[in-house]
Amino acid sequence: MKPIQSPPGVGSSSGSRGLRARRKQELTLPLPQRDTALAVPLPLPPSSSSSISSSNPAPSASNHSSSSNGINFSELDRVNRVGSGSGGTVYKVIHRPTGRIYALKVIYGHHEDSVRRQICREIEILRDVDNPNVVKCHDMFDHNAEIQVLLEFMDGGSLEGKHIPQEPQLADLARQILSGLAYLHRRYIVHRDIKPSNLLINARRQVKIADFGVSRILAQTMDPCNSSVGTIAYMSPERINTDLNHGQYDGFAGDIWSFGVSILEFYMGKFPFAVGRQGDWASLMYAICMSQPPEAPLTASREFREFIACCLQREPGRRWSASHLLRHPFIVRNSHPQNQVHQNLHQLLPPPRPLS
Repeated sequence: MKPIQSPPGVGSSSGSRGLRARRKQELTLPLPQRDTALAVPLPLPPSSSSSISSSNPAPSASNHSSSSNGINFSELDRVNRVGSGSGGTVYKVIHRPTGRIYALKVIYGHHEDSVRRQICREIEILRDVDNPNVVKCHDMFDHNAEIQVLLEFMDGGSLEGKHIPQEPQLADLARQILSGLAYLHRRYIVHRDIKPSNLLINARRQVKIADFGVSRILAQTMDPCNSSVGTIAYMSPERINTDLNHGQYDGFAGDIWSFGVSILEFYMGKFPFAVGRQGDWASLMYAICMSQPPEAPLTASREFREFIACCLQREPGRRWSASHLLRHPFIVRNSHPQNQVHQNLHQLLPPPRPLS
């Protein structure tokens, strides 16, 4: 009687390798291919009346190339690059059928579902915002696997590097920023990255808060937001050093600190701490967390010195809210009619370019 032969591949190393190879081939499926030359709008999240949970699935791309506002991505022409950072690039674009100008924010990289959900929450924040001192969001597209956000274009650029020693002009600027912050805070929105480069101005002399890449809608439970996003030079002490304030972080008070540092920088024409804002992390942490908060110079008015002191308190609970600061004498006594505001802010705009 002949011995029973094992099936091919069983009981031998070569046969085992062949079986594994065949299984690997059988389980390998071709990845679906997408034409990256086509741009489709990502559906905007539901309105704020229906909350978005982190457990919800990530939104999928629509099958249409036109947006909910009737803007077709293919009808947008890039004019020039406005600015760029670690997260993406902003372009000035024109909508050919209407001639309207927009800003297109291109967010770098291929994103996982969790990151895509976070970006869509940013879009939800911007889409529902309706305030003259907050940049408006119009739509969101998926093009070449990159998320691209269509925003209101601010032709005056940012206030980065501006020196504004005139107190009436600075009060007008502060009032507009505070109006936007008060609106956001009433809606439980914390920006968490207020700084001069995120404050924009347009030809109508309106100052608006921009870049919600690190913002977050606080839950109704007012859970602390302890993430480390933002720009350390403008962060509050208790956010950098979690040992301060018993480890508690109030996002609203953190925005007020960042606002106060920015306003004082505008007045002084330089970063108000003893170190440069581009300094190393250890030097910035020591200056912000271990030293006394910066103060307005004695050459400033008493109202302005007190106004800055109301913003730059080491204890978050002692900082005034945005709504309270709008009633501070520095703001109230320097209030002017709208035309005077326009005249004061006019010099913040760059000179017009000569016609070609």
